[in-house]
Amino acid sequence: MASRPDGSGRLGPEGEARASVRDGMGGRRGALGGLLVAWLMSSGLLAATAPAVAAEIRIGEISSYSALPGLTEPYRKGWQMAVDEVNLAGGIDGRLLTVVSLDDAGKPARAAAAADLLVSRDHVALLAGGTLSEVGLALGGVAKRRKVLYLAGQPSSDDLVWSAGNRYTFRLRASAAMQAAMLAEAAAKLPARRWASIAPDDEDGRSTVATFRKLLAERRPDVTWVAEQWPTPGHIDVDAVAHVLAGAKPEALLDAETGPDLVKLVREGAPLGLFADRAVVSLHGGEPEDLDAFKDEAPEGWIVAGYPSAGLRTRENDAFVRAYQARYNEMPKMGSVVGYTLIRTAAAILRRAGATGADRLIAAAEGLAFDSPFGPAQLRAIDHQSTLGTFVGRTALRNNRGIMTEFAYRDGARYLPADDAVRAMRPRE
Repeated sequence: MASRPDGSGRLGPEGEARASVRDGMGGRRGALGGLLVAWLMSSGLLAATAPAVAAEIRIGEISSYSALPGLTEPYRKGWQMAVDEVNLAGGIDGRLLTVVSLDDAGKPARAAAAADLLVSRDHVALLAGGTLSEVGLALGGVAKRRKVLYLAGQPSSDDLVWSAGNRYTFRLRASAAMQAAMLAEAAAKLPARRWASIAPDDEDGRSTVATFRKLLAERRPDVTWVAEQWPTPGHIDVDAVAHVLAGAKPEALLDAETGPDLVKLVREGAPLGLFADRAVVSLHGGEPEDLDAFKDEAPEGWIVAGYPSAGLRTRENDAFVRAYQARYNEMPKMGSVVGYTLIRTAAAILRRAGATGADRLIAAAEGLAFDSPFGPAQLRAIDHQSTLGTFVGRTALRNNRGIMTEFAYRDGARYLPADDAVRAMRPRE
């Protein structure tokens, strides 16, 4: 199969199906390699052979690559590995699976424009991806307007599948409310009564804190909240946070920061005594992306949600880790799991549907059981939320690097609202 000028796939010299990806910055990555593709395009041979390309199915993928490289690079590696696995196994009923990938730069408007382009120019069968919740909500809106299925990966806003949910939007990862519920369950066992919170002033942060407070109060009516801090994402002032908490004197802290802001909070907060003599419950502190970034400054004893990639010993995770290490010579991260499972799930939807029409894809996705490195999960029919869970444990420092210990898997199905509650939250269509 010849390559295409738009970056789609080909058959290798041994007849193996391989994916080729166009990224959001104009680069082309595929089995031919960048230099050979450039030579073929400049010679005119690539365009000349385009009509001979066999049938393919395209997925339009969007994420915040330039805005959040530390979070999105492992995610991209995960989904690229999944694309290759799908195609090496015969693709989608013999058709090559191709991903056309665009960068939203962390901007909802740019994400919406990219989604429109993928639908109108690239004729994708479905949309996938998203990192930030604001972007996910924008993509959900495009999916509804363009009548195309959208499978969200990282966005955790509760609104995505509930108050702003629609029949075209599905979500893979546990929502902010689900993760907050998992952590509140562990936090209720702490003796602390005086609590404070620090969370980004955005949809995810507000939703996480509100849910955590509500659920903790149900289990521990003796708890009081003595301080809240809402830094603007990307502009956290650790000195100011430490000053407020020093005056409030909380016994425990809920942390919902992530990425560079969380790393800055840990590195600058520890010398200021921000975490001294108080328990910390962290929504993202157990993710390898952050634990690796902490290096030898990783906190110890925090209650966290995340992915213990090196310590988890299950059949599913062992197979995933072996394949990922063989390909990239590094351990997978949480984003790797999400990207990998996202494409594998999208492929399962396409196979089950047997066609690419939106109605067929939605019917195939509703109730779909799928596999992941965490084990089996399902896309619920009632709200299109996945039952994929996460791990809750504690942080520790081993050999000058942060790890997750004392962990246990929390099945997402246990932390989802009942059907009546879902019907009350979701708009009628």
